[in-house]
Amino acid sequence: MQKIYVVEDDDNIRVLIEYALKTADFESMGFVNGCDFLAACQRELPSLVLLDIMLPDMNGMQIIKKLREEAQTRKLPVIFLTAKGAEVDRISGLDAGADDYVVKPFSVLELISRVKAVLRRFEEEEPKDEPLSFREITLDLNERRVLVNGEEVALTFKEFELLAYMLGNQGQALSRERLLDHVWGYSYEGESRTVDTHVMTLRQKLLSAGDHIKTVRNVGYKIGERNA
Repeated sequence: MQKIYVVEDDDNIRVLIEYALKTADFESMGFVNGCDFLAACQRELPSLVLLDIMLPDMNGMQIIKKLREEAQTRKLPVIFLTAKGAEVDRISGLDAGADDYVVKPFSVLELISRVKAVLRRFEEEEPKDEPLSFREITLDLNERRVLVNGEEVALTFKEFELLAYMLGNQGQALSRERLLDHVWGYSYEGESRTVDTHVMTLRQKLLSAGDHIKTVRNVGYKIGERNA
């Protein structure tokens, strides 16, 4: 049985979520602060984390930063639960490394559906151990490093995921919708500009190598050509 950690300081919300997870055949464990949650992760890793942003000791952004810095928890699926529903907040949360972002108040049924979707996406992913490269760009999936002509380039979590997905699908014209689904794990009408913004900053950070990211008119983006 898959175990879900619920990090939420509101007792009523946490109990409701844990009950819903149990009903959906998940095992769950609740935490009211980040310190207890991080300590539990050292003892046993869950299958997924439901993480509130506003917590008494440290906020969710600080917690996910710690998770993404550690090799043991770098790929641990995390869904943010928060009352902060502005677009800039959602983008910030996803850029920080969250796999989905659920705004309070939320439907319990929708939350369970999102949990299953994120878990399914992770289960379907194939192991990615070999570095990905295109010309002067090299991306190391294990160390989460990007090199351009041997010099390391600092990327945000989602910029790294975006580049990795494009490098892993070289020569393919990737639609904005497909990039949103595979990199951000969500779809929302009007949010395709999120992809455009990230491609723009990614190109800037890659310097001259950013020219390898080609715009495919009326579709999206690609790196390289088929059989190139």
